Amino acid sequence: MRTMTAWVPVGFPDVRPGADLGEMIVELFRFNDVAPEDGDVLVLAQKVVSKAEGAVVDLTEVSPGKQALALAADSQKDARLCQVIIDESKMIMRVRPGLVIAEHRLGFICANAGVDRSNVGLGDDWVSVLPKDPNASAARLVEAVYTALGLKVAVIVNDTHGRPWREGAVGVAIGTAGLEPLLSHIGREDLYGYVLHSSIEGVADELAATASLLQGQAAEGTPLVLIRGARFEPAEGKTKLLREPDKDMFR
Repeated sequence: MRTMTAWVPVGFPDVRPGADLGEMIVELFRFNDVAPEDGDVLVLAQKVVSKAEGAVVDLTEVSPGKQALALAADSQKDARLCQVIIDESKMIMRVRPGLVIAEHRLGFICANAGVDRSNVGLGDDWVSVLPKDPNASAARLVEAVYTALGLKVAVIVNDTHGRPWREGAVGVAIGTAGLEPLLSHIGREDLYGYVLHSSIEGVADELAATASLLQGQAAEGTPLVLIRGARFEPAEGKTKLLREPDKDMFR
């Protein structure tokens, strides 16, 4: 029998810019009397990573330009927020009242280019943006846990994104370290001897979505999930999760 266990350490402190997330995580495990093990996966919500790294913006200091004013008119959103969305984007892809779909500077296709007002906690006019380099953020946490506890864990930074053609948002991996985010089954045989030719599993996204079920979306205050028993290949986690535009049949 194969099992996988996921649980949330309670008591995660409020995060402010400049916080040491690695130290917070280690102290949280001690507070919960939980001992991570080699091969565990830690999934951390993007919002606390962004806040700790100072990836937040005070809208009172933002002056919207002409493009932002036009986007605000089309989307019926705050023009200052639209300016931050534009600053974080490679391209604005779709707009309707209440929704902006953009290609983020890192390549993610998501609402508002990842700019978000929720769970920032610095004031009504503050928003968060995605970390500058989520893979590097994850790698620093892997190193912090190893330095403090001598354990080799994998780390996923997850965020919640909507999906084309389906209702509802799900957790996805935006940064990884310590695991190969994709698991290829190409060349393996199925139950009946058929050789698989194109089966590549998005393990990091599956684990990110699993963690989201426990993290919640509102006032839960549980941004960290520990997963044990997951099937993955240890690696640096630098494999690209985003499909190249020339291979995207729907772009």
